[in-house]
Amino acid sequence: DENIRIALTDPHGAALYNYYAHGELKAEGSSVAEGIGQGRITANLDGAVIDTQYRISDEEGLTWVERLLKDEGLCLGLSSGINVAGAVALGRELVAEGRPNPQVVTILCDTGFRYLSTLYNADWLAAKGLPVFDWLTPARTPGP
Repeated sequence: DENIRIALTDPHGAALYNYYAHGELKAEGSSVAEGIGQGRITANLDGAVIDTQYRISDEEGLTWVERLLKDEGLCLGLSSGINVAGAVALGRELVAEGRPNPQVVTILCDTGFRYLSTLYNADWLAAKGLPVFDWLTPARTPGP
């Protein structure tokens, strides 16, 4: 169906973005995202027709992680934030192409509860040079 477009969204440092964009399985950059950004063609992608691809920064993915928690009550991991950022980018492209009400589907693939010591930890975010959610406070070490 020509009305269906399949997009791949990957973080910086992921080889699949380059593979579908340029035909070369080569990683560029880096990401703190876990479980996304494979360096090989997995069985579910073998032979897949990918129409477009997006490379999403950790910062942009985190923006969506925070927004989905605040606005929707969904506590998600960075892989989900990256997927949502790609879905939003695709939706905006479709609207720009003249499709006034596109339907975009993505996968929210990880719960944020697995990342309480990382993505939801102000000290960890700051140490990685990532923006700290304004509602997080740095961990306090008990002392005298």
